[in-house]
Amino acid sequence: FSLSVCLCLVCASCLSSPPPKTLPLSFFQSVHMAGKRKAKKAGLDDLSPSRSSKRSSGKMWGSSSGGGSSGRRGHRSSSHRSSAKHSALNEANIQKMFADISDDDDPHVAGMEGISKFCEDLGIDPLEDIRILVLLWKMGANDKPAQINKLEWQQGCEKLQADSIEKFRKILPSLDTGFLDRTEFKDFFKFCFQFNRQGTHRTLDKDLIIALLQMVLKGRVADERLNTFSDFLGQSKDETYSRITLDQWTSFLDFCYEVEDIADYDEATSAWPVLIDEYVEYMEKLQR
Repeated sequence: FSLSVCLCLVCASCLSSPPPKTLPLSFFQSVHMAGKRKAKKAGLDDLSPSRSSKRSSGKMWGSSSGGGSSGRRGHRSSSHRSSAKHSALNEANIQKMFADISDDDDPHVAGMEGISKFCEDLGIDPLEDIRILVLLWKMGANDKPAQINKLEWQQGCEKLQADSIEKFRKILPSLDTGFLDRTEFKDFFKFCFQFNRQGTHRTLDKDLIIALLQMVLKGRVADERLNTFSDFLGQSKDETYSRITLDQWTSFLDFCYEVEDIADYDEATSAWPVLIDEYVEYMEKLQR
């Protein structure tokens, strides 16, 4: 799954080059396929996120709910305050939104078809807009890749105080990754990898990694670093790098933060993955 995956989304138009046509099923491809299946059911010849009609009332995703319980003076208990907070949301709407996007064969899960429909209602393109991944991350869609379950959905609605599509639309401007500090972004970056995994697989295909890096890191790290690392992965014939691990994924971001100039890199004293060592060697050869 993915953006795939993601989610993490910078517009696809920001990519220096389009994603390879042979990408494995990722979040984005699955969203696209889900949309086509839905269009076929409806008797339509074609359905893309930008052309699809908005049919359902809304949806949302989960994360841990807020709800403080610290003591305070006065007669109102923490449980009373919590109940008051919950009463501000329309629980029936929350339940209905999830029912509208849940899988036909499992009403407790919303997979890619449901996520695609949610994006339609929000007026965003899941193939191009990284904000869908940021939203999923904020809502805590962590149980399994490429889906959100009912509990995560309910908790996410409570956390974001959103019980309608209109309220979710109002949240969209705040989902730009530029609003995330370094610690938050590192957590989101890790989420993008995990959410894009397929089933029990712990690694991602390198072509998918290249596409995700361009979407998630564009504007966050130097273009030269991002583009040369993508080129390095793309040209590598080493089967070891045909699939990338989570450690390699997160290490690249740390490397970008900690080593701004390749000339400062000292392989003898570093503890980076071999992938990073070989990328540095690749860069040194280019600069000769």
